[in-house]
Amino acid sequence: MVKALESDYTKAPLAPAERVMVDYVVQLTKDATKISPAHHQALRQVAFDDRGILQITLIASWFNYINRVADALGVGREG
Repeated sequence: MVKALESDYTKAPLAPAERVMVDYVVQLTKDATKISPAHHQALRQVAFDDRGILQITLIASWFNYINRVADALGVGREG
């Protein structure tokens, strides 16, 4: 599963709710300004409630933040 997600997540064998969640997280990561109510509605349609949507958003955003800080400081890079 990890290899499938790394190579092309759109072809990974995900359940429908997982697919919508990952699509949302990818959009949030690429350009959060393009998240619209339609994204939230798609999450609701696969059984995520407002609390779940908030948790997905907070966790993905936190990882994006931490990765950018680490990248800026060169954490994990050689030399």
